[in-house]
Amino acid sequence: MHHDHSPAGIWAQGDYELGEGARWVDGRLVFVDILTGRLFEAPGSAPSSGPARELLRLDVPLGAVAPVQGRPGHWIAAAGTGIALLDPDGRTEWLARPEDHTRVHTRMNDGVCDPHGRFWAGSMAYDATPGAGSLYRTDPDGSVHRVLDGLTIVNGPAFTADGSTMYVADSAAGVIHRCTLDRAGDVLEKAEFALLTNGGSPDGMTVDTDGRLWTAIWGRGTVHRYEPDGTLTATVRLPVPQPTSVCLLPTGGSLLVTTARHGLTGDHGLSGAVLSVPTDAAAPPAAAYTMH
Repeated sequence: MHHDHSPAGIWAQGDYELGEGARWVDGRLVFVDILTGRLFEAPGSAPSSGPARELLRLDVPLGAVAPVQGRPGHWIAAAGTGIALLDPDGRTEWLARPEDHTRVHTRMNDGVCDPHGRFWAGSMAYDATPGAGSLYRTDPDGSVHRVLDGLTIVNGPAFTADGSTMYVADSAAGVIHRCTLDRAGDVLEKAEFALLTNGGSPDGMTVDTDGRLWTAIWGRGTVHRYEPDGTLTATVRLPVPQPTSVCLLPTGGSLLVTTARHGLTGDHGLSGAVLSVPTDAAAPPAAAYTMH
C-alpha cells in the first residue's frame, strides 16, 4: 500500500459548513452544502482560486443531486425528508417524502444515479440515532422504494460500470457494504466490504474506471482506495480532518474532495474548501436520472 503525499491544492475556495456530493456533470464539478440547502458549480478547467457559483438554494437540507437525462439545468435531489425534482430556479416537485413520519427527526443525505438511470439516496437521523437510516431507490417512473433499512448514516452509494454491484457506507458504523443487485435494482446479497477500526468514517465514494473504490474518510483526513476484493491499496492524506466526498475527472488528472468545517472551532485552515489532489485515476461523469 502506498501513501500519497502529493500536495492538495484548492479547486474551489469556500467555507462550506458541510460540503458534500461532489459530482462531475457536463464538464464541471457540482456539489452541495447540505445544511444550507445550496447547490454549487465550480469551473471545469484547472483549479480556480475563486469561489464556486451558487446554482440554487432550497429551504430544506440538500444531500446530493444527479442530472436529469435530456433536461439541462434540471436535477433529481435527495433533500429534506425525501426525493424531489428540481428545476433551474430551485422549484421542487416532490416524488416522495418517506422520512416525514419517522420515529426520530431524520433527513436525506447522500445520493447518486446508477448506470441504469435510477436514483439512489440514503437517510440519517439528525442526532445519528443508530438504525434510523434507510437507502431508497427511485425508478424511472418516479416511484420510490426503500431498499435497505436499519442503517445509521447512509453515504454513497457507488456502482460498478455494469450496475450489478453497489457499494454503500454506513458511516457511523465504519462499514462499507457491497451489495449484488438484480436487474430490477433489488438487493440479492449484502456483505461487509471494508471495516474501519481506527475511528474514521467512510463517507462519499466513487468507483474508478479500473473498478476500484475511492472513499473519503471523515475524521481521519484521508481518502482510501480499495481494490474490488476489498484490499486497501492507497491512502491519500489531506490537510483537513473532515473530507466528505470524492470525484474523479473523466479525463483523469485530479481527485476532487469536498470538505466540511462542521463542528470545528478556531482556525480550521482549508476545511470547507473543495480540494484537488493529482492522480492518474479517472471515473465516468455522474450518471443521469432517466425519466419515463
